Amino acid sequence: MRRLGISVYPNHSSVQEIRDYVDLAAQYNFKRVFTCLLSVEGDKDAIVKEFTDVITHAKEKGMEVIADVSPKIFDELGISYKDLTFFKDIGADGIRLDMGFTGNEESIMTFNPQDLKIELNISSGTKYLDNIFSYQANMANLMGCHNFYPHRYTGLNYDHFIETSKDYKKHGIVTAAFVNSPSAHIGPWPVDEGLCTLEMHRELPIEVQAKHLWATEVIDDVIIANAFASEEELKALSEINPYQLTLNCELVEGIPILEEKIVLEEFHFNRGDISDYVIRSTQSRVKYKGHNFIPFHTPDIDKGDIIIESSLYAHYAGELQIALQPMNNSGKSNVVGRVVEEERFLLDYVKPWQKFQFNLK
Repeated sequence: MRRLGISVYPNHSSVQEIRDYVDLAAQYNFKRVFTCLLSVEGDKDAIVKEFTDVITHAKEKGMEVIADVSPKIFDELGISYKDLTFFKDIGADGIRLDMGFTGNEESIMTFNPQDLKIELNISSGTKYLDNIFSYQANMANLMGCHNFYPHRYTGLNYDHFIETSKDYKKHGIVTAAFVNSPSAHIGPWPVDEGLCTLEMHRELPIEVQAKHLWATEVIDDVIIANAFASEEELKALSEINPYQLTLNCELVEGIPILEEKIVLEEFHFNRGDISDYVIRSTQSRVKYKGHNFIPFHTPDIDKGDIIIESSLYAHYAGELQIALQPMNNSGKSNVVGRVVEEERFLLDYVKPWQKFQFNLK
């Protein structure tokens, strides 16, 4: 199951602010909460009380809560990797190991009697996971989550992201990554230059970041890294289909009613015999066979243009295509709209037989 999540930072926000944010996210079907317990400075009892309050409230809203920890926090709180009772007592469903141990400790943690999930840092790119497996870990209690990066230009390289994520997916481990809310400015560190896993996402709209993570098919859960995202952003994310690529589009002025219906209402999937030039959705040409598709807008074609073939193309009439690169127009192809500019790179992720749909921007 693919889920949405938020992040909260009790040592940087009031408990009431966080409770209100959790309530809002729950309204939009967010199911995960990431929180950061990397250091305890000040009154430890007060800090633990705040975390317990926040976690308990999130659990009451049906959310899974994972707390980010490190070996340092184990030392500060006097916790042994052999006894994770503390994290169960504050209400957490699991802990994320920002920095790991040697592999054997992690394997022992996966058998904790509190049945806490042990989430590993995917981004490190070492043989960390293989090492833990070599100690015969309980895979059922393992999860994986990437880092986020508040400093511009330090986010993950895309190829590294894919390679490290695949290591977890091939073992059936739930994976997560972070997206950046342009309207949110609270994170675990004072640096505020966006907060995302992939550097290429830093300036993208939040819903495009999420669509991309799911389109890679190596990420299950998408978590907003910074707080507090706006209600508009939470709503936009909640409306994304995690399993079917939805492309925001604009339609040309004067598009005929049937052509508009084909774009927005028909069920689309790419043909199996794929082309380098176009994504082809051909069921509309079957459904509307015999209709006269008149040429009405036939300029040259650019990547992201949505095409519906006119009847001048005979049995291709009514076929919907999306251009993958610039092409000359024979004068027989109607350009009826275009995928919005910031989402055109997502076309590269449409595989043979993949289903997709359009949303009018």
